[in-house]
Amino acid sequence: QVQLEESGGGLVQAGGSLRLSCAASGSFISINKMAWYRQAPGKQRELVATSTSGGTTNYADSVKGRFTMSRDNAKNTVYLQMNSLKPEDTGVYYCYADVVIRTYYYPRAYWGQGTQVTVSS
Repeated sequence: QVQLEESGGGLVQAGGSLRLSCAASGSFISINKMAWYRQAPGKQRELVATSTSGGTTNYADSVKGRFTMSRDNAKNTVYLQMNSLKPEDTGVYYCYADVVIRTYYYPRAYWGQGTQVTVSS
């Protein structure tokens, strides 16, 4: 079984910063893509940032220049540094990973439980 555990959420004023972490644990062969999603109240879950196993990152237009996703493959951990936060960044942030759990298996999708980020105006 694979677990993704997020941490680092909280309440911050507009313009402030937070750093989220997501650590993968359990039994698996490798992790391919990892990503951060978020879901605001009453809205659909949306993609925030992605990272390939090689470290290539992509960002949603709404967070470009403010958020930075990084990855430590040795620790099976990704981070999301969020700067210049805005009230519209408020939501539950979820970690996602494509995980190969056995040799020759296709990657399987796993989600973390989510961490709340609240940005006050």
